[in-house]
Amino acid sequence: MEQVPPQLNQDPVIKSKKKPKKSQNQKIGYVLVAPSLILILVIAIWPVIQSFYYSLFDLDLKDPTKSTTTFEYRLDLNRYLNTYPFLITGLDNEIKKGHAADQLTAMKEELQAIDSKIQSNPDTKKKYETVNDKLLNFESVEPDEAVVNIDKSAAEKLISETNDMTVKLKSISHGTKLDQGNKLIGLSTGMNQVLQEPNFVGFKNYANDLQSSRTWHALGNTLFFTVVSVGVELIIGLGIALLINKAFFGRGLIRATILIPWAIPTAVSALMWKFLYDGQNGIVAKIFEKVGLVDNMTNLLTTAQGAMFSVIFTDVWKTTPYMALLLLAGLQTIPASLYEAASIDGATKWKQFTSITLPLLKSSLLVALLFRTLDAFRVFDLIYVLTGGGPANSTETISSFAYQIMFSNQQFGNGSTLSVIVFVFVAIISMIYIKFLGRDLLNDGK
Repeated sequence: MEQVPPQLNQDPVIKSKKKPKKSQNQKIGYVLVAPSLILILVIAIWPVIQSFYYSLFDLDLKDPTKSTTTFEYRLDLNRYLNTYPFLITGLDNEIKKGHAADQLTAMKEELQAIDSKIQSNPDTKKKYETVNDKLLNFESVEPDEAVVNIDKSAAEKLISETNDMTVKLKSISHGTKLDQGNKLIGLSTGMNQVLQEPNFVGFKNYANDLQSSRTWHALGNTLFFTVVSVGVELIIGLGIALLINKAFFGRGLIRATILIPWAIPTAVSALMWKFLYDGQNGIVAKIFEKVGLVDNMTNLLTTAQGAMFSVIFTDVWKTTPYMALLLLAGLQTIPASLYEAASIDGATKWKQFTSITLPLLKSSLLVALLFRTLDAFRVFDLIYVLTGGGPANSTETISSFAYQIMFSNQQFGNGSTLSVIVFVFVAIISMIYIKFLGRDLLNDGK
């Protein structure tokens, strides 16, 4: 009997079946995800990039010469033309009277040479003449039209010459009686303020902050607050979630009630607890003193240990319900049949908890711990209202420290540096959680 070749014996219907193209589905998936990625880039990543950019400059809003980012030397023509002509005129008057004529003439020629170099640029010369005409006619000069970029060599020459001139004029005025000695010294000193030097400092702000004891003290406070508060909230929150997951009379009312602390705005709850911790009239402070938690009710907000305990206790009171809510959502996804089967097999409640509840609650634990850890590490409003970072910076966190530097001291460059440091720590914390707690979750999703 003649054998049929294997390829002819195949079912043509089966042969015609083709595997679905994954590339087309992947392209559609990328198109659908693209808007979300763009939104994340705009909302989350772009501010970080901006903060990193500003951290590379010595931005200080209290100093007019450092109020903007610049890589070049800038000359304020308004100040320059209100100083330079009067300085030249003053030198001329002293030279005509024969007061140290040789030295003053050399100074005058140096200044004129620098002025000629400044005007050698056509664009600068045009602005120079415009500003000069307005000043001669007593017209106001806009800040943007008075500032020009000048050559580095001319800027350095202007700085060195005016500094030397101030020293020489002081020396001359001691040996020779100048008619306008104090005026000339004041004008030469004022010439130092007409120039804005580049405030690009690179990673100098990072080096300074990482060498600052205050920065590391703030990071230490932040880590201590985060670890203790999140740890306590996890234990208490898991206990509450296990209790309200059971069926009992009034369970809905209890669930709604425990969310009240979390629903109160943080600033409001912090202010409320500040009154409760008051060393004279605070009810909670009095109770803590009676039960022996503190030696004196005034110690809660006036000592380093008492202030940190107060902040952690308030945070635990406020955010434990949030932790319990997240864990409760995870508990309700666990089938009751698993507990029934384990009970029939003779497993104890503790065995059911460790073998069923914890493994199946792992994803919810990851989400709860991740959210709470990041939120605790970035804590600001609670500290700002309750203790203000005191006493003696004992409760100052890295976020409150960054706020103090950026907004109170108006040092935007240094404040941006601290903001970037906070972002780096938050990113590290996120990666640690995903790596060690979310490994199994990610593998299951493949």
